[in-house]
Amino acid sequence: MEGLTKFLSTAPVLIMALLTVTAGILIEFNRFYPDLLFHPLG
Repeated sequence: MEGLTKFLSTAPVLIMALLTVTAGILIEFNRFYPDLLFHPLG
């Protein structure tokens, strides 16, 4: 059991969880406001 807790506290797992949460937030934001993420240069 302590091997599982040691695995869950490693950096790659935390980075993947953070990236998953960030991607989910961006996807939901882009679904409700699709034109705010990509501004035209003109």
